[in-house]
Amino acid sequence: MEEGLISIIVPIYNTEEYLLRCVNSLRAQVYSRLEIILVDDGSTDGSGELCDRLASEDARIRVLHKENGGSSSARNLGISVAKGEYIGFVDSDDYVDADMYEKLQDALCRYQVSVAQIGRDEIDPEGNLLPDICIPPEEPECISPEKFMEELLMHRGDCSFCTKLICSSVFATRKKEQEETDGVTEFFPVGVLNEDFHLLVQLLRTVGPVASLPGHAYHVFYRVGSNSRKAEAENFSRVYGDNVDNADMVAEIVEESYPELKKTAFRFGIFQRLDYLLHIPIGQMTKDNTMYCNIVSYLRKNWLKSMTNPILTLKNKVYHTLFAISPRGIRRLHKRLRS
Repeated sequence: MEEGLISIIVPIYNTEEYLLRCVNSLRAQVYSRLEIILVDDGSTDGSGELCDRLASEDARIRVLHKENGGSSSARNLGISVAKGEYIGFVDSDDYVDADMYEKLQDALCRYQVSVAQIGRDEIDPEGNLLPDICIPPEEPECISPEKFMEELLMHRGDCSFCTKLICSSVFATRKKEQEETDGVTEFFPVGVLNEDFHLLVQLLRTVGPVASLPGHAYHVFYRVGSNSRKAEAENFSRVYGDNVDNADMVAEIVEESYPELKKTAFRFGIFQRLDYLLHIPIGQMTKDNTMYCNIVSYLRKNWLKSMTNPILTLKNKVYHTLFAISPRGIRRLHKRLRS
C-alpha cells in the first residue's frame, strides 16, 4: 500500500518538560512518511529552543514560531502550511504508541473513509491510569455521522482531534465553505474552549462515516496547569459558558441535518445549562449577569418540555426543577452538602 504523507501538528506552549517525550513518540512511528509540525505558540520557557534543536536532528520536523494566541490559533497555522495527504494533532504534553498512525492510515484506506480514530487513556503524574473518558469499540467499526453526533450529544463520543487522522481534503472543503460564506478561514475557533467539539460537529455533516478502532494508542498526560486543565483549577471557567453556546449551535445543526436527534440535542442543551449552574460561583448569580439570567429563563420556559423528554434522567429532571425554582438557594444547599 502506498504511504501518503501524514502531517502531525503539535501546538506548544511552555511544555519543555514533556516535549521531548511527545516528539520522540512521533519520531518513533512505524509509519515512515511523516512531517512533524511543531508550532511554538510564544513559549517563555525553553520550548522554542528545544523545538529548533529537534528540527536540526530530524529533517521531518518543521518549526513555526508565533506570538501566543492559544492552541486553536497554533493548530490553524499548522493546517495552513501542512503538506500531507492526512493531518493529525498531538498535544505537546501527551504521547502516542509507535504504531498509532500506521493503524489509522490503514483504516482510512481499508474502509474508504475520511476520518479514523483510536482510543485514548489518561495517565496522572504518578503514572496511574484514570478511568476511560470514552470507551473504544472491541472490534473496528464505521460510525455514521448521525450515530456519531448522537454519541457526542450523549457525552459518550470522542470529540478529540488528537485521537484522529483526517484526510486533508476535509479541511480544504471546510476552507472553501467558509470563504464562500464569510470570507474568513478559521478551522478551530480562536478564543473559546472545547474547540474540538465546536469544529467536529461542523465537519460531521460532510465527512461521512468515521472508522473507530479498538485499543488505546493515544496517551493523555493529566496535569493541572495544562491548557485543557486550567478550567478545573480556576474558580469558574468560561468553558461552561462556551459549552452552552456549543449546545445552541449544535441544536441548529441537528435541526437542519439530523432532525431525528432533536430530543437528544435538547437533552444536551439542558445538561450543559445545569452543568453551568452547578459550577458558577454564587456571587456571580446576579441580575446583571446576562448569561446566568438567560440560562435560568431558558430552564423555566422549557420545564415542561424537559419533564416529558424520555432521554433526560430523573436526576436531570430533579435538578432542572430545583434550579428553575430557586437557583441560588439550590447552589447554597449543594455547596453545604459537598463541604
